[in-house]
Amino acid sequence: MRLGVIPTLAVRGRTSGAWRTVPVNVVELDGRRYLVAPRGDTQWARNLRAAGRGELRGRSRREAFRAVEIPSAEKPRVIEAYLARWGYQVGRYFTALPDPGDHPVFRIEPGEG
Repeated sequence: MRLGVIPTLAVRGRTSGAWRTVPVNVVELDGRRYLVAPRGDTQWARNLRAAGRGELRGRSRREAFRAVEIPSAEKPRVIEAYLARWGYQVGRYFTALPDPGDHPVFRIEPGEG
């Protein structure tokens, strides 16, 4: 799915259940798509971890998905691809938090959001 210029992640809040939205960068690696939390264990990452699902929104399109958090051993490869694509926007966050374990990474899998 090609989204608008800046895709938006929509995920239900852990406490309120209300939809929360945040702009995100999606990275593709080996035919799979991932969301990386460049600022660390943020509210959206905690919400996505708890909900296990969300939506990518852009323009008039919505894509429901299941989120699978990947283990720390798999993060460096995904983060490397993420920085190669989006480093000009987010590199400073990885300078502040250089350990890949500090950045939640979720694989996007087809499914209901």
